[in-house]
Amino acid sequence: MKHLLTKIVFVVVSTIFLISCNAIKRVPEEEYLLTKNEIFVDSTKTNETRLYNQLYQKPNAKLAWTPFRLHIYNLAKVNPDSSYQNWLHNKPNREKRLNNFLSKKQVTRLGVAYTGINNWLKKAGEAPSIVDESKAKRSVKRLQSYYWNNGWFNVKTDYKINFNEEQRASVSYYIQPHKPYFIDSLNAKIESKAVDSIYKLHKSESSIIAGKQYRTLDIESERERLTRLYRNSGLYNFEKEYIKFDADTVNTDQKIQLNLLIKDRQITEGEEKKRVPFKVHKISKVNVFTDYSYQNKDQTPKDSASYNGYNIYSYDKLRYTRKAIANSILITPGEIFRDKDRTLTYNQINNLKTFKYPNIRYSIDPDNPEGTDLIASVLLTPRKKYSTNVEFDVSTSNIQVFGIGFSGSFLIRNVFGGAEIFEISGRGSIGSSKDPVDPNGQFFDISEIGIDLKLSFPKIIFPFQTRKIIPKYMSPTTNLIFGINTQQNIGLDKQNASGIFNYQWKPSTKLTNQIDLVNVQYVRNLNTGNYFNVYSNSFSRLNNIATEVLSSNSPFFDPDNTTENILSIPTGANSFIAQSLGDTPDSDLTSDQLQEISNINERKERLTEDNLIFASSYTYLKNNRENLYDENFSRFRVKIEFAGNVLNTVSNLVGLKENSRERFEVFGVEFSQYAKTELDYIKHWDLGGKSVLAFRAFGGIALPYGNANSIPFARSFFGGGPNDNRAWLPYDLGPGSSGGRNEFNEANMKIAVNAEYRYNILGSLNGAFFIDAGNIWNVLDSVEEEDAVFSRLDDIQEIAVGSGLGLRYDFDFFVVRLDLGFKTFNPARIEDQRWFKGYNFSEGVYNVGINYPF
Repeated sequence: MKHLLTKIVFVVVSTIFLISCNAIKRVPEEEYLLTKNEIFVDSTKTNETRLYNQLYQKPNAKLAWTPFRLHIYNLAKVNPDSSYQNWLHNKPNREKRLNNFLSKKQVTRLGVAYTGINNWLKKAGEAPSIVDESKAKRSVKRLQSYYWNNGWFNVKTDYKINFNEEQRASVSYYIQPHKPYFIDSLNAKIESKAVDSIYKLHKSESSIIAGKQYRTLDIESERERLTRLYRNSGLYNFEKEYIKFDADTVNTDQKIQLNLLIKDRQITEGEEKKRVPFKVHKISKVNVFTDYSYQNKDQTPKDSASYNGYNIYSYDKLRYTRKAIANSILITPGEIFRDKDRTLTYNQINNLKTFKYPNIRYSIDPDNPEGTDLIASVLLTPRKKYSTNVEFDVSTSNIQVFGIGFSGSFLIRNVFGGAEIFEISGRGSIGSSKDPVDPNGQFFDISEIGIDLKLSFPKIIFPFQTRKIIPKYMSPTTNLIFGINTQQNIGLDKQNASGIFNYQWKPSTKLTNQIDLVNVQYVRNLNTGNYFNVYSNSFSRLNNIATEVLSSNSPFFDPDNTTENILSIPTGANSFIAQSLGDTPDSDLTSDQLQEISNINERKERLTEDNLIFASSYTYLKNNRENLYDENFSRFRVKIEFAGNVLNTVSNLVGLKENSRERFEVFGVEFSQYAKTELDYIKHWDLGGKSVLAFRAFGGIALPYGNANSIPFARSFFGGGPNDNRAWLPYDLGPGSSGGRNEFNEANMKIAVNAEYRYNILGSLNGAFFIDAGNIWNVLDSVEEEDAVFSRLDDIQEIAVGSGLGLRYDFDFFVVRLDLGFKTFNPARIEDQRWFKGYNFSEGVYNVGINYPF
């Protein structure tokens, strides 16, 4: 093993050495390849990223200490067309032979392909970073500006280029900051009374603080703050350019006396320019045009209506209710002008999904002699009333080796005239299972079909007025959702019906609240006799016990199988369980075997019983991600859910009788009762250079009580898979240290932590290193197996750890992901065999996914 490791290290080092010798292949003569930048502050070398980010020229990016992309670039030919022609005509008969073998047209295409490969190498690679003295000078000035903007007004900077004989060079930058300057005082000189009074009311919110070191960003931040303040306080004509700052630093002992200057507004009357005080404007009228287009902009509206001061117009028949339109407009007649009202109106109308992006204009009201009243015109262009969407996909999973899926939707806008949206969507799939019950059956032995109906209202539908609690700027929405689907030959062949009545609202762009007032789900198992065919691990354990204690002629064994004793499914297996757990169990059964049979039966009963879930929940989501490309953000979600409380209360009030298991039934089904909570936190750090550190933490627990002693499979937690612990397949991890011996292992408690370092390899190809940790356990439910239960704090040591590496290819609109996970710490093994025993390629788990896991 030592010799093998030595050989690997020797090959890697030799390869790096040989490649590095070729790094200057594309560096012109008398030019130098930039290998390193160094920055010295007061003669001390610094590694501060913020300083190196100021430099205009950087060395070629390195992967494993090697400029990998530079070598990719060097593989390309300088003149690929000439190179191909030279190769083609290098031998007298080469072109003729190729023409005869391929064709003249194909030989020409071969040259085009050769050129294309070279172009790809140049694009995927990175051109050599040639030392440019002009960029070094610009970098020095930029470093000087950086320090000056942070209060070091006496900073001095310099640079030196260090050449060597191998056409390589480094650049050293030298900085002497000297003493920084601090803010001593801030004096405001504001000409307009309205501007001055507003400033004094909000002076305490200033980002300029006496005694703080000077920063240009603080000055700019104050300008932004004041501009927002004034434009949201009625000053329609105010712009940031009116705000000026000047600083006095002469003989002040490193202290700055700042002056804030805001002059009156400059206007032009005829050929004369003069200044007039700013005035507070208010909205006198709001005119809304519901079917505006460029073609009818000069026409007179044919229909109109008024509601709470809003004038609503239509060039055709008005097709929207007055209240729905008024609730979409956050600009209010009689209120002062506020820029944020326009932004909120944009957001609210976009959330309706009924109109295209609106156009909002302000104009001076001609009926107001003082010129302080504004007319707001909101120009709305409707989207098409009907729209359709069709999708098709091919997939694979832990259930099927191959599947074909399709889905489609039909959307109707403005159903009742109040900007409601009604959507009908259907989905279906067929597939081939990995372990078909009938091996001689047809290839496509799995099918699923479903339909969903969703009706959305742009308001809170409630018996009492909610506008004071949830104002219209929060984009309140009420959703009614109904769905039904059926599966065949997938497990126990399920039918699933669901209904949801929920509210959503957004207090800000970062916060989202959702209340599922009613969330009903009914799950019916159609083929419970197929249980032991689907859950073969449970059957294997049960059959092993049966063969140890039953005679070979037992009626529980399959009479058609003459080669070995196997329990018949379902009769023999169910009968053996009933006898073993009954009053007269086989005397040869040990206590451990009885416990094992009890565990198998408990899981069987839970997974074959029909479920009725009548739940309510609240979800809080805070996401400060600015856009899709923002990689420096955090996301926090908490969900609290209660199920069965209403049904349990009603059952007690109406005096329903309990069944033999002391449970209430509704429509012949024992309803679930539990409390569940989930916490999910995601954090991304942008490290620069297309490198990102991503972190996620998840915790969840669901506790049964009252009418239930377990959690329905549909609301349980599972571990493993491409978006969880990638060293285990989905449903293979846990519970606890039990080793995942069941198919579809699940439990009612979960802890998960993930960390991933993402970096760019070349072009759109990215790499990642990751560590995943977590597990699932059973807590305070019907499961009694010690290895699967979290019964004491020491069980936290059963957290499984996986680690590995991955590749991602970014197609801009989605990312294809391949991850390889290794079992770093496997709690299912004996204690001295848990660490790194699964760290080899034969036991690695390959995960394919779309987009990032978190």
